[in-house]
Amino acid sequence: MTQAVSSRGADAVRRVVDVVVAVVGMLVLSPVFLAVAAAVRVRMGSPVLFRQQRLGRDAEPFHLLKFRSMHPAAPGKEGPEYDHARLGRLGRFLRASSLDELPSLVNLLRGEISLVGPRPLPVHYLPRFSAQQLQRFEVKPGITGLAQVAGRNAVDWPERLALDVRYVQTRTLWLDLTLLLRTVPMVLRRSGVDHADGVTMKELQPQ
Repeated sequence: MTQAVSSRGADAVRRVVDVVVAVVGMLVLSPVFLAVAAAVRVRMGSPVLFRQQRLGRDAEPFHLLKFRSMHPAAPGKEGPEYDHARLGRLGRFLRASSLDELPSLVNLLRGEISLVGPRPLPVHYLPRFSAQQLQRFEVKPGITGLAQVAGRNAVDWPERLALDVRYVQTRTLWLDLTLLLRTVPMVLRRSGVDHADGVTMKELQPQ
């Protein structure tokens, strides 16, 4: 009982921090929002925002919002192996700087994601997780997390999912703070944006 109460208290703290960061972030970064939106509109056209159903807590789907970073796929070239060609200079900059993630502050404000947690993955991945890997859905997905600070997209799927489960099993407010602090240099260095072979992130294969 004490552990459950403590967990609820920590989640309440996380939610307060999420709301404060989302509101302050949207206000302070509004000029950046406008500049990025204008750049995407001029260089890539409409739509400016990328919307995709992702898996949230308890594997419930929600629409993740990001700035669009890729040009439309040519027929027959929709897979992740073509991502690099579709990105272009602007898209690579947005990905490397994480500016494409700014609209996710709306998801943060709505409570669909948290600052720290496993990355929200596409809905069609759900049948591909093992029983152990499904533990990642016991918490909200996050903007950053243990797998992200370990190398972002450069981390292979088995390690990435193992780190997600490890985060769920060892989750504390102190760990969240540590991961947030470790995220800053990762973003500034723009490291781990692509997988080792140049693909932004390989498709998760069925177990």
